[in-house]
Amino acid sequence: MSEECRLCIATGRYMRGGETFVNRHIEHLFGGNSVVLCGRETGENRLRKPVFSRLKAAMNPHDLATAPFHLWRNHRRYSAPFVPYGTGRAALLQFLADEGVDAILAEFGSQAVSLWPVTHAAGLPLFAYFRGRDASKYLRHPARVEGYRRMMPNLAGVFAVSGFLLDNLAAHGLAHPNAHIVPSGTDVQFFQPGTKQSGRMVFVGRFVEKKAPRMALDSFLQLATRYPQARLDMVGQGPELAACKAAAAKSPHAGRVTFHGQRSAQEIRTLLAEGDIFVLHALTGRDGETEGMPSAIQEAMAAGMAILSTRHAGIPLVVCDGDHGVLCDEGDNAGFAAAMDTLLANPARTRAMGVASRQSAEALFDYRKLYARVERVILDSLRDGKRIQGGGHG
Repeated sequence: MSEECRLCIATGRYMRGGETFVNRHIEHLFGGNSVVLCGRETGENRLRKPVFSRLKAAMNPHDLATAPFHLWRNHRRYSAPFVPYGTGRAALLQFLADEGVDAILAEFGSQAVSLWPVTHAAGLPLFAYFRGRDASKYLRHPARVEGYRRMMPNLAGVFAVSGFLLDNLAAHGLAHPNAHIVPSGTDVQFFQPGTKQSGRMVFVGRFVEKKAPRMALDSFLQLATRYPQARLDMVGQGPELAACKAAAAKSPHAGRVTFHGQRSAQEIRTLLAEGDIFVLHALTGRDGETEGMPSAIQEAMAAGMAILSTRHAGIPLVVCDGDHGVLCDEGDNAGFAAAMDTLLANPARTRAMGVASRQSAEALFDYRKLYARVERVILDSLRDGKRIQGGGHG
């Protein structure tokens, strides 16, 4: 299958840390037969891919001088001001032709909305992959919704990591006849259960509002006296980290909370393999941003952990309350603490939930199986001659 399509993957920043799912697409889709179109580069190209930087291409005197006019015109035409124009647009079209690109996969709908006028001109099919804020927070802005409305009939297909995101789009009159739910997935061969430590809880994620790390920490500190074997490992960085560290430092149980900061995939694998309960109080941010289907939950399930989380976004579609763990409502601090109490008080049942999580992860989240589905959708569109799918907007 790999020789049948040369794929261009479009993303905001090439090799951005934390976007494992994008980097893995670049490395593995169609056997790695891919090139990269990015907004800008991080300076790292360990995958040795041909890369086109939109920022670099736009940094020429002519395009800079005419930028105000083109930004205004593109906003009027497409409701997307950052559509490539001028010599940068010509260079991008030449890059796609020189590299023999057959199709383009835009990682995030917010990338696709700026690219479809160019891919339309090139006659190349463009697919958009919605993952979270691009189908939640951004839908609060009328201009972005209008940009999506104009984009949808010019896409060859749409992917989303959960049905929740497709429902969000549909609620704004945004749909496509060739839409597919495909989670980001994880490497179930890399993330596997190890020797479990009863009562060991792990949080992995950015310390930001929608992941509510403070709720996980407060619940643990509230229950720590009753469960002396329990401990909490927190991995990640972000604006709420300092407040969490300060809260832990005031507790007599501070020594049982470890803030690891950023860690490598290998180190996270070890923590999840030994961990008993994965904790993530996911919720909708005040700005409307949501998760799609958190990658960390998929990794934790592959590692055989019971999941303590919320009925948020795509989570209840894959985490069965009572089978894979326990779910509570968003913002329900007391309910979250009670759920944690239930899991800590019943180690045998918690371990059984972890076993069920692993079984589901093998069936649902193996990225090799999921990538085969993405490849099949793209190849089917190419073979059917559906360079551009009509219709699909409200």
